[in-house]
Amino acid sequence: MSSTPRPARTASPTQRTGRRLRRALGSRRAVNRREPLARPVDRARSRAWLAAALALVVGLAGVVTAAVLGYRSAGRTAETERGRLHRIEALVLGKATPTEEPSGSGRWSSGYERRVDTSVAWTAPGGDARTGTIEAPRATPTGSTVTLWVDDAGRPVTPPATRVGLTVGAVCAGLAGAVTLATLVGAALALRLRALDRRAARDWERSWAHWEPRWSGRTSQPQED
Repeated sequence: MSSTPRPARTASPTQRTGRRLRRALGSRRAVNRREPLARPVDRARSRAWLAAALALVVGLAGVVTAAVLGYRSAGRTAETERGRLHRIEALVLGKATPTEEPSGSGRWSSGYERRVDTSVAWTAPGGDARTGTIEAPRATPTGSTVTLWVDDAGRPVTPPATRVGLTVGAVCAGLAGAVTLATLVGAALALRLRALDRRAARDWERSWAHWEPRWSGRTSQPQED
């Protein structure tokens, strides 16, 4: 009488991870049994490396989470600002101080182009005509229009953050946090390993002082008056 073999059960990712951890821990216990000469200081070094790795992984997860939460919070703030601010087109009247700036001067904005004080005219949300001075690219011709953000009263304000700017800021903050975390963890690990090295040196000196006379045979030599 033939029987149909049951299909093999597929282990879940959690079960596979648990099996790998059990195999790793079993291998570690086997290695410790095979190496009875392993000193406590050697095991302490292994624990220090393991603790540093765990701290780095957990810390990086925290840094990534903080960067994502900060990005979302800044994005909500930018959306709120876009809802209460107004984007309008302002007419360029000319450079505000064309004779006060030497040739080639100007301010850099966003690292792309030089910007200078420029006189512009615009219409406020309430319909009032306004004029003022803003920073605009030096190459902006008179009579052209530039984008301007104003509040309900028609006053120029800082533009809300863009998605690209928010992304760049979140990435930079995450990288800075990761570098800081790695530096702190590395410094703590270096201090711990240095302390263990000093401990190993003291243990070696004590062991040498105890066993060297027996190994060299000096303890069996008669003492001279």
